[in-house]
Amino acid sequence: MNRTLWLARTGARRRLVTVNRHLAHLAHPAHPAHLALASVIAAVALGACGATSGGRAALSAGADVSFQHVGGPPFGVVATPDGRYAFVDLLQGRVLVYSTRGSSAPRLIRSIPVPGEAVGSSLTRDGRLLLIANGQGATVVSVARAEHGAPHPVLGTLRPPAAAHLRAAGAIETASSADGRYVFVSLEDGQPGGAIAVYRLGSTAAARFGASDYIGSITLGLAVVGSALSPDGKYLYVTSEVAGPPVARSLFKEGQTLAQRVASGSQRPQSPRSRQPDGSLSVIDVATAERDPAHAVLATAPAMQEPVRVAVSPGGRVVWVTARASDRLLAFSAAKLVSDPAHALLASVRVGAAPVGVAVSAGGKRVIVADSDRFNVRGAHAAVTVVEAHAALTHRSAILATLPAGQFPREIAVEPGGVALVTNFASDQVQTIDIPRVR
Repeated sequence: MNRTLWLARTGARRRLVTVNRHLAHLAHPAHPAHLALASVIAAVALGACGATSGGRAALSAGADVSFQHVGGPPFGVVATPDGRYAFVDLLQGRVLVYSTRGSSAPRLIRSIPVPGEAVGSSLTRDGRLLLIANGQGATVVSVARAEHGAPHPVLGTLRPPAAAHLRAAGAIETASSADGRYVFVSLEDGQPGGAIAVYRLGSTAAARFGASDYIGSITLGLAVVGSALSPDGKYLYVTSEVAGPPVARSLFKEGQTLAQRVASGSQRPQSPRSRQPDGSLSVIDVATAERDPAHAVLATAPAMQEPVRVAVSPGGRVVWVTARASDRLLAFSAAKLVSDPAHALLASVRVGAAPVGVAVSAGGKRVIVADSDRFNVRGAHAAVTVVEAHAALTHRSAILATLPAGQFPREIAVEPGGVALVTNFASDQVQTIDIPRVR
């Protein structure tokens, strides 16, 4: 990947990355004063980048924030349900395995090569398989083998047969059915729109990768990106940056990898302030998708400009979406998304610049947002915003804290104990935030 493109466009944000890398060293748990150092240094870094407060706290002094440099642009990140391990995908085709036990920062234990690119990832609900977006499908990794360094952790790759003539590519996110037997892959680019590719995995104990296991695709709007399964497994919520059926031509050249799109500058429009049509949040019936994908869309709701990621509250009542070009965190009623999608929006919270990643923590009481600032808006900065869910849903001041980040914070995973892991895509960092300490 040509990282010069990223660095040339960051200006003063280089100072933030330099400070962050010093912070990563100074904030090691062996230093008793590392919490104070983290707060002071991060505050200086944010001030150097012209930070402005988006809520009642620009920086939480109690937050434990640390950074680790990794060997390439990190994209996806997931934490295992038992809180013992985390996996970080490097775009060039590697998975980093971290131990998250007994330390305030994750400890790298191994790196595993995977075929193609390693983009957005997810775990099956039983925690057995890691599903990494790649090409028109997904790479499937055995979690147990990856954790323990056993041979052949990569089990295979889900891809469509040539006869399927799947006219969409650019896999960017993955999700799976509650029983782990089906995999849903977000394909960002298509002709002319995006899609969800549906694969039959067989089972998490005996995955299969035959051509006949490609079920079909679900055609949605332009730039299909985020997806998340409802807790009961009935619905898959999916974002399209531009609502379909799209009339615009594809933004990408056919066959381009994500790295090539970024290097060429063609991945997305360069300004979130330009006039663009609203995107959408679609509700997919999982049972129908497993047997007849083309007819699986139940409903579609407007979701402001460039909705990109989705997270669902633990009880399944609220669906949270980041609207990147609107600088908003959106809250939707899950029930109304099905019964009355035009009126499903419950709340809209203004967060930082170009929010991308989103995750829920503390049993749904908090929502964590990665403000990517990927368009380098004057006066803006990359950050991680912590939102109080109840305050947002009752239309009160909801921003609890705005915390420092590296360049282009992209994805967020929350460990069972509440620690958030953030991938800083353009500064080659994994960031750790102890969310329960944020007050």
